[in-house]
Amino acid sequence: MHRAGTGDFARPMSEDEAEDLLRCICFKTGPPHIVGVEVEWLVHDREQPGKPVARDRLTSAFDEIRALPLTSLLTFEPGGQLELSSRPAASLMECINSTAADLDAVRTALRPAGLALNGMGLDPWHPPRRILHDPRYDAMERHLDRSGPYGRSMMCSSASVQVSLDTGEEEPGPLGHGRRWRLAHLLGAVLLAAFANSPMLAGRPTGWRSTRQAVWNVLDPVRPTAPPLEAEPRAAWAAHALDAPVMCVRMPEGAWPLPEGLTFRSWLRSGGPRAATEEDLRYHLTTLFPPVRPRGHLELRMIDAQPGENGWMVPLAVTAALFDDPEAAETVYRTLKPLAESMRAGVAPRNALWVAAARHGLAEEELRSAAETCFAAALEALGRLGASTTVLDEVARFNERHVLRGRCPADDLIASVVKEPGT
Repeated sequence: MHRAGTGDFARPMSEDEAEDLLRCICFKTGPPHIVGVEVEWLVHDREQPGKPVARDRLTSAFDEIRALPLTSLLTFEPGGQLELSSRPAASLMECINSTAADLDAVRTALRPAGLALNGMGLDPWHPPRRILHDPRYDAMERHLDRSGPYGRSMMCSSASVQVSLDTGEEEPGPLGHGRRWRLAHLLGAVLLAAFANSPMLAGRPTGWRSTRQAVWNVLDPVRPTAPPLEAEPRAAWAAHALDAPVMCVRMPEGAWPLPEGLTFRSWLRSGGPRAATEEDLRYHLTTLFPPVRPRGHLELRMIDAQPGENGWMVPLAVTAALFDDPEAAETVYRTLKPLAESMRAGVAPRNALWVAAARHGLAEEELRSAAETCFAAALEALGRLGASTTVLDEVARFNERHVLRGRCPADDLIASVVKEPGT
C-alpha cells in the first residue's frame, strides 16, 4: 500500500475511474494455480485456557515471535489474536509445508511463556479486550458500536481459516471466474457448516454452531454481505463496493471522522470531507467483510478456526481441491446448484442457507448430504494434486469423525462442556 500523499494515489479520482479500477484489481483472471491461507489463532494460557492472560505477558511473547525468521506474514488482530498469512504458493503442498513450518516455530516460541495457540472461531470464555490501539481499530470500534456490542467480539475474540484461490480463467467452464465466484458462495455455506467451531460465548452455549458467523451477520447492515449472486461478478462487486457506506476517512492527525450515511459513490460525487483518492478506495475495500472477498483472487472468509495442530490443513486442502481440480469442481458444482434455491430470498450470509449452516452445522440434512459429496470428491482430487499422506489422513479423519456423522467441531466442544440446549 502506498502512503497517502504520494504519486497517483493522492490524485482525486472520478466515479468512472473507480469502477474501472474495481473491475481490474478485484477479478484478475488466469489459469488457477496459486493458493494461499491465513490462519488466525486465539492465544491462551497453555494449562488454563479459561484463565485471562495478562497484557504484558502477551506483549512480551509477541516480541519474541516478531524476531522469528518466518516465511509467512505475521500480524496481530486487535484482541491479540495471532495471524500468519502465507505467501502465494504454486501448489497446495508448498502452501501447507511453509505455513506448518512457521506454525511450529511460533508454537516453540510461545512454550517458555506458558502460552499456546487455540483454534476456535470465537473465544468461548473471555470478554473482548483490545490489545492493539491505532487509528484504524479505534475508528472501526466506534463505527461498529453503532450497530451493537458484537463488533468488539469480532475484532477482539474471533479467529478463522481464510483460504485464498485464483479468480479463475476468463472463459466459461469449471475453472472460469464466473463459475468459481458462484461456486464460492454455494460451497461457502457447506464449508461454514462442516467447519463450524464457535458454539459458545461468555462460557455458555449460544444455540449456534458458528457464533462467529452469527456475530458477523449483525455487525452492520451492508458491510458483511455479498452482492447479488445472479449478477455478473465484476459489475456486481463494483456496484456493491461503491454503494457501501464509508467506515471512516483517514486523516494525518487526530481521530478519523466517521461520516454518517456517506457511500463511496457519494463521496466521489460530492467531495465528502476531502476529495477521494485511489488509496481511499483501496482502503475502503479492506473495510468490507463479505464471506467471499475478491482481491485479485478469491478470499473465502467463512471458515472458523480449527482445533488441533493440523486442523487448519483440512479446510485449506478441501477447498483447494474442489476449486482447482477440474473434475472435482464440475462434480461439486452440479451437486450444489440446487442449494441456490435456498439463496433466492437474500444474499449471503443472511439468506436461509447460510443462516441454517451457521445455526445447525451439518445437523441440517441438505448441508450434510452436500458435505458428504464434497469431501468424497476432495479426497479423490487431493490424490491427483499430490497431497501428502499426512494431509490425506487429516481430511479422511475429519470426514469420518464429523461429516459422515452429521457433526462439526462445535458439536465436540458442546459435548465436552455441557449438554446442548434446545434451539
